[in-house]
Amino acid sequence: MSDTASPAIKRVVLAYSGGLDTSVIAKWLEVERGLEVVTFTADLGQGEEVEPARQKARAMGIPDKHIFIEDLREEFARDFVFPMMRANARYEGDYLLGTSIARPLISKRLVEIARETEADAIAHGATGKGNDQVRFELSAYALDPDIKVIAPWREWDLTSRTALIAWAEKHQIAVPKDKRGESPFSTDANLLHTSSEGKVLEDPWEETPDYVYSRTANPEDAPDEPEYITIDFEKGDGVALNGEAMSPATLLEALNELGRKHGIGRLDLVENRFVGMKSRGMYETPGGEIYARAHRGIEQITLDRGAAHLKDELMPRYAELIYNGLWFSPEREMLQAAIDLSQQRVNGTVRLKLYKGNADVVGRKSADTLYSEAHVTFEDDAGAYDQRDAAGFINLNALRLKLLAKRDSR
Repeated sequence: MSDTASPAIKRVVLAYSGGLDTSVIAKWLEVERGLEVVTFTADLGQGEEVEPARQKARAMGIPDKHIFIEDLREEFARDFVFPMMRANARYEGDYLLGTSIARPLISKRLVEIARETEADAIAHGATGKGNDQVRFELSAYALDPDIKVIAPWREWDLTSRTALIAWAEKHQIAVPKDKRGESPFSTDANLLHTSSEGKVLEDPWEETPDYVYSRTANPEDAPDEPEYITIDFEKGDGVALNGEAMSPATLLEALNELGRKHGIGRLDLVENRFVGMKSRGMYETPGGEIYARAHRGIEQITLDRGAAHLKDELMPRYAELIYNGLWFSPEREMLQAAIDLSQQRVNGTVRLKLYKGNADVVGRKSADTLYSEAHVTFEDDAGAYDQRDAAGFINLNALRLKLLAKRDSR
């Protein structure tokens, strides 16, 4: 159940970035709620040093035994991103779910650390308007139905940047110079993507300013020569780039650099938030876009038509479950089991052409291919396919249409 001012809560584990907002939250939990604070900072490949969070937590008097900083990049890629990619998941047909898929892992560790430190609750810095509060809390309750959750943005009266900074200064929390003005937009980043929203992006008619993009080169300025790469797949997961074996996180990092160079993976999207409103965001998913296209490429020759089409029918539901924070739900796990079964023979190599914002599949091969050149050739097929069989096939499929037409013509 959600937390109120329960006297039973004595210690709380906070998802802590080391930034101004979560630093204020850490001190607020101590000063206003009288709680002992444990901080957890996850390295999910956001491209920033996470170790400074340790010094900031120490500066607020949090003992080392209650400061947790963990490198979760491999677990993130292996156990969350790659399973999602097996489903070809895109929310509302476009969004590769970069923020959504990170939240269940953070929640998992928050709950585990709460158990390790005998904490009574967890806390996060998500606002009451966004999706992340839902994702954090649904994941936490799925893993520990008795956990209590504190969401300061739904409780306190620090409703403006000015009020937040004033409170920070009052309690001797360092405020960086770049935080004193109104931020033109907010960002979230991890190994899979960077998202930006708010302020200069709030008018959906206005084009995203160039300075918002941080992870990709402008496609117009990308190299004038295309670059060809290969990605090897085993059971639906990428295992090598250009013939070099790589772990999931290492592969995504390498693809991110290629995508950055060629301006791949930009998305300007107005999406439907789970909490009910529409939101305009700009997403950069350079390596993820390359990987997603490659995965579909290898499925084209290794998946049976029935399995492939069923996967495409299941995908919107699967993507919506992740977007809505239901990664740990039984229905997502049921869908995952079906998806994973479909991937048992999704093996082979895909060749892609990277050029000025595009990642095009230009070749695919597999020892498990279902593609039969003998059957599709326009030349002599040596008896592999009897074209006369098509007449009966058409007649049977046309039967109901003929009966309908006769009835409707009467």
